[in-house]
Amino acid sequence: MASCFGHFLMIHREMKFSGGIIHRLLLKELHHNSPTDEMHFMLGNQSVRFSKVEFCLITGLRFGVVPDTTMYAAVENSIHEWYFPGAGEVSLEQIRGVVTGAEFRKEYVVVKLCLLYMLN
Repeated sequence: MASCFGHFLMIHREMKFSGGIIHRLLLKELHHNSPTDEMHFMLGNQSVRFSKVEFCLITGLRFGVVPDTTMYAAVENSIHEWYFPGAGEVSLEQIRGVVTGAEFRKEYVVVKLCLLYMLN
């Protein structure tokens, strides 16, 4: 896929999830008075932190203030108009219905809707 997020749609082909590795990592979690958005693990003799910073480095996503989108006007010929005609706010169930049952006009639309679904 041409999108920078296209590889997320193919992730099942690239790697296998290992519940055992995650379980063993969580067994090494240190519980102390750190900020709520951080996790600390003891790996070998080293204390390792996983926080927003590491999450951003790994995923390429950023944290920040959610922008106010109420000031934006509807765009003609948009994904909203194509797949949710007449809908004001779109629910997660509506997005899931489109992702699992629609035929898409353009390849990038699938990526955008899947990202929207994953983020909600």
